[in-house]
Amino acid sequence: MVRREVPAPGSGEVLVRVAAAGICLSDREVLDGHRAAEYVRYPVTPGHEWAGTVLAVGGGVDPALVGRRTVAEGFRACGACERCRCGETNLCLGGYAETGFTEPGAFADHLVVPARLLHPLPDDADLRAAALLEPAAVVAAAVRAGRPRPAERIVVVGAGTLGLLAVQLLAATSPAELAVVDPRVARADAALRFGATRSLGPDGADALRGRYDLVVETAGAPSTAASSCLLARRGGRVVLTGMFTAGATGIDPVHLSVSQLEVRSVFGASSAAWSDAVRAFALGLLDPAPLVTHEFPLERFGEAVALVGGGDPATGKVLLRP
Repeated sequence: MVRREVPAPGSGEVLVRVAAAGICLSDREVLDGHRAAEYVRYPVTPGHEWAGTVLAVGGGVDPALVGRRTVAEGFRACGACERCRCGETNLCLGGYAETGFTEPGAFADHLVVPARLLHPLPDDADLRAAALLEPAAVVAAAVRAGRPRPAERIVVVGAGTLGLLAVQLLAATSPAELAVVDPRVARADAALRFGATRSLGPDGADALRGRYDLVVETAGAPSTAASSCLLARRGGRVVLTGMFTAGATGIDPVHLSVSQLEVRSVFGASSAAWSDAVRAFALGLLDPAPLVTHEFPLERFGEAVALVGGGDPATGKVLLRP
């Protein structure tokens, strides 16, 4: 913990008072020094999942933003390259830059971000819940890629933060069936409260291979990319959102071709996916608040980060409250 002067927003920037910031496994990777070198720049203040209130604006920024509750996209996309101009701001060719990894993050009282990345929230927005809109935007990107249609059979693999947020968004598409697979019985059963129609362990899921129109993988476990493809029907769609590490089980190319599967992966969230998540939150279709199980002040960061990835199924989302 260090004390610093409150930063001043420059041209095109805003100063935000952070209300809440979520901790995820990638933050632990930063702390432990395990994040791939091209995706972090030390020294850095972590914190990429957050919500807060605009305190001040820099030159060229609408002063009406002062006092607005807000979140902001993490990727500092250039807005000018081919991928940005196609709307794929998460795949910017201008070089990787992201709040909390290469730029100062939200494990702090105050944060400065480009105003163009803001997504203002309703005046009565719950900022504690809104801190989870970053993972919700990743899930919204997965839903966009999966193109769910009413009355389809859908399964979500993994009942962590991403998985439970995915259940909420997918439940709004009126599926005929919305199953969740997770080896942690308590986590899988929690999905039933978020709109799932059935919960399964991996063994139970084996009997349902080839059943689902859409499979949304959120776990990032070594075997879940391959096993997710087995759950899809012939001609079905699979979206991979988990962050896999080297050595993960590969997808069987024979099964892939003879089943004519469509497989997509998701890396972060584009501006459009952020807009989807914020709209769903504002409409009440997405409520991340029940996922939060622990809250700590910044001074207790050590206790907070120790809970993340600790393996306790009772631990959901952990927040820091500056």
